[in-house]
Amino acid sequence: MIDTEVTVRRASDADAPALAGLRWRRAIQERGYQGDNLDEFVATLGDWMRGHPEHRAFVAEAAGEVVGMAWLAVLDRVPTANKYARRGGDVQSVFVVPELRDRRVGALLMAAVLNEARRLELEHVTVHSSTRAVPFYERNGWGHDPEWLSWASEA
Repeated sequence: MIDTEVTVRRASDADAPALAGLRWRRAIQERGYQGDNLDEFVATLGDWMRGHPEHRAFVAEAAGEVVGMAWLAVLDRVPTANKYARRGGDVQSVFVVPELRDRRVGALLMAAVLNEARRLELEHVTVHSSTRAVPFYERNGWGHDPEWLSWASEA
């Protein structure tokens, strides 16, 4: 249970610096990045968000601070003979600050993302998860499917 009130909402352009800060923090703390280009990255992410409206960001806030994020990429799919408009989704870049992990913040973000997927009538939503997060997704209604395959570039 959360001991501080957390709210989740759809992010706006004004949230770009906070979203960039979370992505920056993840890169440094979990991936060992040592760059010094934070200001450039903040500007780049803001521009990217404005140029990619099919990517919907959601933020979790606690005590007036953005403490988590999750992104839903909405993808048009090839029409079929009986369904011309088809869309799917992909969950990307889910992150909660370490000090608030395992306190249902991620579950609140995932509920917002999946509510958006339902509202948009997406056929399916996928996620590529870290090993650590697999149990989180399973607790939140995700399942494995032997028909889903992936390919990764060697680069």
